[in-house]
Amino acid sequence: MTDHVSSPVAPTGARPRKARKAGSAAADRGILSPSDWRRRGVGSWLRLSHVLLFAGLVVGGLGPILWLAKSAVTPTQDTLRTPMAIFPNGVDWANLATAWTRFEIDLYFYNTIVLALGSWLIQVLVAATGGYVLSVLRPAWGRVATALVLSTLFIPAVVLLVPLYLTVLDVPVVHVSLINSWWGVWLPAGASAFNVILVKRFFDNLPREIFEAARVDGAGPFRVAWSIVMPMSRPILGVVSVFAVIAAWKDFLWPLLVLRDPAKQPLSVRLPALANYVELDVFLAALAISTALPIVIFLVFQRMFLSGAGLGGAVKG
Repeated sequence: MTDHVSSPVAPTGARPRKARKAGSAAADRGILSPSDWRRRGVGSWLRLSHVLLFAGLVVGGLGPILWLAKSAVTPTQDTLRTPMAIFPNGVDWANLATAWTRFEIDLYFYNTIVLALGSWLIQVLVAATGGYVLSVLRPAWGRVATALVLSTLFIPAVVLLVPLYLTVLDVPVVHVSLINSWWGVWLPAGASAFNVILVKRFFDNLPREIFEAARVDGAGPFRVAWSIVMPMSRPILGVVSVFAVIAAWKDFLWPLLVLRDPAKQPLSVRLPALANYVELDVFLAALAISTALPIVIFLVFQRMFLSGAGLGGAVKG
């Protein structure tokens, strides 16, 4: 009888050690190989170029913001004489208080927050519901609606300015004027085809097995949307929120047309009007105040949609 000696068999799916090393090396290799990085002169020059590029990006991105923050608390004469000097004659914190109280920046700041919050709420509501209907519910007319929504992206915003203004001036059916009303800014902001398509594309990549399992368990469309889709959609809703708030914060032309009353106008409209009547240091302080909140909001929402927690806990096993 012949003895059969069984040789150890590698487990299924296991890769040889050399193959794993070769695969990891190929995955880690960039434009230059590790041997090129170890060559004399090549690695040092590349590291130096990386440092210079990073410094240029920092100066180009943060430089104007830091200069504005410095000029906001610098006297006018110092800003005009030595604009790049760092506090040659001290700091004047009174500029911020003067801009906030004397020139009613607090009122315009409040108006801007109201406009931004209303526009954000309307845009998130329209984008979330529109994307949910087109991507998750998928009605029979969904493809036609998606094509119509996409087609609106090819229409320049300037072309829609006059028809939209006439619509706000006399709303059809109800015949109500939205001039000098917050709704005149909020409602047109919600008609953002870009946000609807963005949310729809995100919903298309969600695992549909979860939706089917929820429907089998008896969950209706509203239950699926509230308990499953919305918790999984925090990253994309954070992106839409950043776009909505920043767009509303910097919008100039439409609030200028709709909000004729200066008491309801935002900072983007009132600051250019006050530029000729305000001293330079106070005006720069007002600009610094107007840019502080968008930067904070962007940083907060950036952490949200970069955290990658959108699918956390949704799929088990």
